Amino acid sequence: MAQSIENGTEPGLVADAAKELKRDLASQGGRKWLRRLLVLGVLAGGVFGLFAWRNATKPPPPPRFLTEPTEVRDVVEQVQSTGSVKPVTEVQVGAQVSGRVVKVLADFNSTVKKGDLLAEIDPSLLGAQVSQSGAQLSAGKANLRRSEARLATAKVNLARAKSLVKEGLASSADLDQAQGEHDVAVADVGSARAQISQVSAQLKSARTTLAYARIYSPIDGIVIDRQVEPGQTVAASFSAPVLFVIAQDLSKMQVLADIDEADVGRLEEKMKADVVVDAFPGETFFGEVTQIRFAPNNVQGVVTYSAVVDVKNPELKLRPGMTATVTIKTRQAKQVLAVRNSALRFRPLPEQDEDGKAKKEKPPPPLKHGQGRVYLVAGGQPGQETLDTRVVETGFTDGVWTVLKDKAVSAGTDVVVEQREEKKSKRFGFF
Repeated sequence: MAQSIENGTEPGLVADAAKELKRDLASQGGRKWLRRLLVLGVLAGGVFGLFAWRNATKPPPPPRFLTEPTEVRDVVEQVQSTGSVKPVTEVQVGAQVSGRVVKVLADFNSTVKKGDLLAEIDPSLLGAQVSQSGAQLSAGKANLRRSEARLATAKVNLARAKSLVKEGLASSADLDQAQGEHDVAVADVGSARAQISQVSAQLKSARTTLAYARIYSPIDGIVIDRQVEPGQTVAASFSAPVLFVIAQDLSKMQVLADIDEADVGRLEEKMKADVVVDAFPGETFFGEVTQIRFAPNNVQGVVTYSAVVDVKNPELKLRPGMTATVTIKTRQAKQVLAVRNSALRFRPLPEQDEDGKAKKEKPPPPLKHGQGRVYLVAGGQPGQETLDTRVVETGFTDGVWTVLKDKAVSAGTDVVVEQREEKKSKRFGFF
């Protein structure tokens, strides 16, 4: 202070300078807060504008129910199954005698006629049996002639003894002896004839067995399997071994389709069938159901029944053993009113209360056999639509479409097939 007085500076001037400095500092702090408030205001306005723009451009809520229109269309009920292709007539040719195969005259795919020689078994042993039986037959015939000669002599002696007894020149003992010799001669003749019959039967059997050594084709056809080679020994002691498999006519084939027990009741004979095989994709062979067998096939608890489907095969494309997919048309209707099966299966979800729990509703009345229930959108704002229930008379189905028999709904009517679940919106948040 002393210095300030000496310099000529007054105390009041210092105080004024300090107050002015405080006012400058206060004015600068106010401008800083003002800038902050302006920035916050701009951000709040942007967020509010974005929220308003999203609300203005937000699409309307999707409808609660998805619908499909009814149509006038063809409906075909089908039963589909798989089976194996085989010839209509197939014969397994076997051997009735044992021995070594010396000739094989037929091969795979050989065309044969009835009576053609297919193979031959070594006839040496069988021929020896025929010769032995023939020799026994010759010996038997010679024995018969000898017995007949003895019988003739016995007859003469018996007649002579009778005449001598009448004349008193021979005793009764001589007559009895002559009678006995005659009776023995008669018995010998009968025994010889019986022996000849026995040997004749043995000779016939041996000749038949020898004939079995030559294997002939029983039918006209094509050899589709050969299971024998020259030099192979076949044994027919217990069962006849299969040497060849012959198909009579490959232009006519059949498929044994395994029909599920749930579908067999819809099948009838003379129904048309489409047959496809993997070997010829995109090509359909046409057939007809000729038989539905009553014998069940039980495989691991699954019961099926065999349906015989005759198929024409003029180009011989179908081969025995192929796996075929068979589609049998059981019923069909052209240009009828039909509805999707999903519409008949649809059931609306129960309404929910404020807590999100399903409200108890009165169940709809039960349907009679051959009836179905469909739902139509009656109206209301998007997301709040109401339904109108219709009971319709239904016919058969192809698995996707069902025939409608009445006019409870018309062609082009939208029926409900699905309902979206309602999602509760969040209470907070801009998005």
